[in-house]
Amino acid sequence: MTDSPAPLADPHLVFDPVAGDGSRDVVILGSTGSIGTQAIDLVLRNPDRFRVTGLSAAGGRIALLAEQAHQLRVRTVAVAREDAVPALREALSARYGAGEPLPEILAGPEAATHLAATDCHTVLNGITGSIGLAPTLAALEAGRTLALANKESLIVGGPLVKALAKPGQIIPVDSEHAALFQALAAGTRSDVRKLVVTASGGPFRGRTKAQLADVTVEDALAHPTWAMGPVITINSATLVNKGLEVIEAHLLYDIPFDRIEVVVHPQSYVHSMVEFTDGSTLAQATPPDMRGPIAIGLGWPERVPDAAPAFDWSKASTWEFFPLDTEAFPSVGLARHVGQLAGTAPAVFNAANEECVEAFRSGGLPFNGIMETVTRVVEEHGTPCTGTSLTVADVLEAETWARTRARELAHQMKTHQTLQTQTQQAKTQQAAEARA
Repeated sequence: MTDSPAPLADPHLVFDPVAGDGSRDVVILGSTGSIGTQAIDLVLRNPDRFRVTGLSAAGGRIALLAEQAHQLRVRTVAVAREDAVPALREALSARYGAGEPLPEILAGPEAATHLAATDCHTVLNGITGSIGLAPTLAALEAGRTLALANKESLIVGGPLVKALAKPGQIIPVDSEHAALFQALAAGTRSDVRKLVVTASGGPFRGRTKAQLADVTVEDALAHPTWAMGPVITINSATLVNKGLEVIEAHLLYDIPFDRIEVVVHPQSYVHSMVEFTDGSTLAQATPPDMRGPIAIGLGWPERVPDAAPAFDWSKASTWEFFPLDTEAFPSVGLARHVGQLAGTAPAVFNAANEECVEAFRSGGLPFNGIMETVTRVVEEHGTPCTGTSLTVADVLEAETWARTRARELAHQMKTHQTLQTQTQQAKTQQAAEARA
C-alpha cells in the first residue's frame, strides 16, 4: 500500500497528525442517526481525546439534537429543515441555563455542507444517502480529515472525491472498509491478491428468489446482527449495501473489481479480509459494534482503548462462511457492473435504489421489485459518456432522472399487480358462482 500513486485510503499515510496530547476537534454530520449517536458515546467516554465542535441532523429528532448539543457544548448546530429552527431554538433554550449562550444555528439544505468546512480536525460524515456528497467535498476542500461513513458520496461522486482528496485524508468508517484498512497496514498494495468483503447475509440468508417474493417490510427490517437505520437495513436485506461496499472498496483501495470478493459470514465477527500474494489472509474481527470502526475514523493512527467490546476467548464459538447466492441477490453483480461503467452509472444505481426502497416501505413495490426496478433503470440509462470529466451537475442530473424513472416504473408495477389481483379475484368469484 506504499507504492505510488497512493489510493484514497492508505493506512500507511497520516494526513494531519495532532502534535502532543491535544484533543481533536470533531464535527459530526448525521448526529442523531445510528453512526452519530454511537460516535457521541465514544467521544463522551474519551473527553481527553475528542471535542465535538459542531453537529448536523436532518431535523426529525429535535429533542435529541438539542440534548446532544448541550451535553457536548458545541459551537454550531446545523439542521437541514429550515422549518425545524423554531422548535430547535425552543429545545436548546430549555436545556441551557439562564445566561448561557446558545450555539450558532445553521439551517437549510446546505447547512451540513457549511458545517463540514468549519474549523476542526476531523469531519465524521454519518449522513445516509447521496445528499452526503456535498459535505464530503466541502470537508476535503477545507483540508479536514474525513472519517467517511457516508459510502454513497464516494460511490456517486468517485472522480470528484478523488480529485480533491489528499493522501491519507480519508479514513473509512464502514465496518468492512475499516477492517480492510487495518488489514492492509500489513503490506504494500503490490502484496495484495484479493480483498474479501464479508456480508452477514441479512434477514433472508438462505432463501431463494421465489421465497423472497412475499416478504414484508417488517421482515426486511429484522436484521440479525446490526441495529441500523431503515434504509441501510433494507439495503442489507437486498444486499445492495454489499454491492455499494464493493464499489467503495474499489475506489478507496484502487483494487480491480475482479479482485474483490464477497463472502457471507452470518455471525458478523470477521468484518473483512485481505488475501496477500504469499497465500496469507489477514482478517479483522470484533463482535458486531460500530464504535470500533468509528474510533478508527476519529483516532487513527492511534487506537482508542476500550472503544468497543472484545471477544471472550474462554467461550466456544462457531464462525461460518458461505458463498454468495447471486440468483437470489443479484444486487452485488449489478453493482460491479455499474462500478465498471463508472461515470454517472453508480449515481443512477444508488438513486434508483433509494426510491425503490422508499416504495417498498410504503407498499408500492414488492421486495423483489426493488432490484427488478433498479436493474431496469440502470439498463435504460445505458453506458455513461466517456472522455468528459464528471461534475456535480452531472451527478445531480443523473440522480434526478433515475429517481423520476424509478418512481414511474414502481407505479407501473404497482398498477399491474393491482390489475392482476383484481382479475384473479374476479375469476375466483365467477368460479364460486358457477359452482353455486
